[in-house]
Amino acid sequence: MKANSPTDILVELEDAVAACPLDRCARILSGIVQLLTGSGDRSQELLAGVTDGVLLRLTDRVEAVALVQLSHALAELKAAPPQTLRRLASHDDPDVACPVLLKSPALSTSDLEAIATSRGRRQQLAIAARDLIEPPLTGALVKAGDRAVHLALIGNAGALFSDAGYAALLEKCAGDDELTKALALRPDTPDLVVRKLLSAAPDPDARRQPEALPVSRPEAAASIAPKLPCAADYANARPEIVALNRIGKLNDSTVNRFAIRGETANLFTALSVLSGAPIEIIERVMTDQDCEGLVMACRASRLNWQTTLAILGNRSGTRLSFAERERAQHIFETLLLSTSQWTVRWGEIAANAKGSSRENRGAKMGVRR
Repeated sequence: MKANSPTDILVELEDAVAACPLDRCARILSGIVQLLTGSGDRSQELLAGVTDGVLLRLTDRVEAVALVQLSHALAELKAAPPQTLRRLASHDDPDVACPVLLKSPALSTSDLEAIATSRGRRQQLAIAARDLIEPPLTGALVKAGDRAVHLALIGNAGALFSDAGYAALLEKCAGDDELTKALALRPDTPDLVVRKLLSAAPDPDARRQPEALPVSRPEAAASIAPKLPCAADYANARPEIVALNRIGKLNDSTVNRFAIRGETANLFTALSVLSGAPIEIIERVMTDQDCEGLVMACRASRLNWQTTLAILGNRSGTRLSFAERERAQHIFETLLLSTSQWTVRWGEIAANAKGSSRENRGAKMGVRR
């Protein structure tokens, strides 16, 4: 007996669907899915076009469970029945829509944009988790989505932002510390965006220091030593810093962010872990008016010059003068790594820091008494 060709089978199905019982429709649907998923790459696109009309009719006559299964199956296809795919993607039931929204490579950016602006959070979150999100779609999600969607986009390395997308996201970050921190720490966030985030962020110490001098007076700002973290701050920071170092992510980008954001406990702990120097030494070089010790600590931590410059420029709230910057860069470029590491761990800086630390501990003990 000669087997019927796929085309003959599909013609029969087209005629039979209209009067077909519901349980049989589900079996037919399953058979078409097997036909699509079992075809080679060459015939898949042809079959997708031929089966599209039949699948559209069947989707009106099967239960939601069958549609969910169909959505999972079509999400894996490079070439899927286009009209059926769009109907599933725009379905009101998130269980039906999300599998294709998350994975299907056959959905166009314009299709996804339309859905992002017309459907709910679950559909938006599914789109925000795609492997690659082009800037127009990212912008649509930023505009239409809520905070959860924005955090999902920022956390997705495959989400690409245009300048307009960053501008829209900056507006969403206003007054939201978690969103601001997430965007600032995202590795590919442009420096200009990070600066805008920081300039817009409220100063948590502003209300407690009403008499603080404005940053526009560099001679005053230079005399204000950075506030040292307490033991609890270091204890909270250390587990995350050690974990980042263990997986190779305690790098220039991360340390640079700590410096720009003013995350003092994270920055001091990072320099300690990277350089191998005790926290007391890092505290000394960070508060010393002479930049040489801090440059050595950065060099011992294998940080690059740009990160070192960010640390120097943000430790006192004022920019380095041209002469100070030139001197610091000369020290950085002429220092040997081994010399820097020895000096911050065992040399004069270490000895002075240990002496200062003993004096500080004695003073604190006297106060407690």
